[in-house]
Amino acid sequence: MSLLFMLSMLALGACGNDYAIVKPGDPETIVITETETVVETVIEEVEVPVYIEVEVPVNEGEIWIDSFTQHMSVDGIDILWVVDRSGSMNRYNAELLAGVEAMLLALPVSDWRLVMISADPRDAVVSTEFPLVPGDDIDDAAAMLATLHSAPFEEGFNSVYDYINLNPYASTWMRPDAGLLVVFVSDEEEQSHIEYPTPSDFLSWYGSLRMGSVFMASVVNQAATDSLCTWPPSPIDVGDRYMEATAAIGGVVVDICDTDWSPGVTDATHSIEPYEELILTHKAEADSIRVFINGSLNHDWYYSETTNTVYFTIIPSAGHLVEIGYRYIEPDTGA
Repeated sequence: MSLLFMLSMLALGACGNDYAIVKPGDPETIVITETETVVETVIEEVEVPVYIEVEVPVNEGEIWIDSFTQHMSVDGIDILWVVDRSGSMNRYNAELLAGVEAMLLALPVSDWRLVMISADPRDAVVSTEFPLVPGDDIDDAAAMLATLHSAPFEEGFNSVYDYINLNPYASTWMRPDAGLLVVFVSDEEEQSHIEYPTPSDFLSWYGSLRMGSVFMASVVNQAATDSLCTWPPSPIDVGDRYMEATAAIGGVVVDICDTDWSPGVTDATHSIEPYEELILTHKAEADSIRVFINGSLNHDWYYSETTNTVYFTIIPSAGHLVEIGYRYIEPDTGA
């Protein structure tokens, strides 16, 4: 049994050096080896860049859109001066005649007709004045003005409608294929409130005439902040309805207290011509300008910074809506 045990142990010993035979009585030594792992944390400072967003104010400007609808080509022009003949208007007779004379000089040398009617529709509907035509002068205009007697009602919108539609004489000289320019002259507010509660109601009818070739100007009292009068007008005498209608179709507004109506009246006369260029309302950032015709981006134009004007290399067609969008920067007033 001892021999078998010893053989077994020898066999096991041959497989490695992890075991040894110890004789009975021999001292036994056990060696224990300990391995200690020490983990040491080292803190090292590293500089890490930190980015902080800071909002820097930048004046990116304002967006503005100037627009117009291109005029139809017109075969001549019919002109109505609708004049307030209330007593307070007599003081403007000299300016009125000078304004009419300026228009006569600015009109083409042919193919225009001009009549003055009262802003009181009761008089307008019975007026039978033969129109001024090329060759007539300021004396002829003064004679026509003298036929407009004093009248209390201030209903310019009604006067235009009644003259064109209810006065048989109008059809003897007014031409359906000609353009139509109406010039309102008054130192009071327009008062056709029943028939036309808002200026847009009047424009719904007026804008449908002459295939849209209609134009407008107003010589009226402006708000106190804009007025050129020595004594600013009462708010009830400001021609807001006239000005709103005129602005809606891109017409010209002249302050009735301006001592010279000629520039404004001349501009009104030129407004009957198709747009070949447009002076922008604000000083544009040139690279921001975009032109759209009937909603489509257009490139047939160029911009002059000197005149702040967009010039069309191909004239937009009649009836097309032209929109010019751009960015502008308000000047810093230091306020």
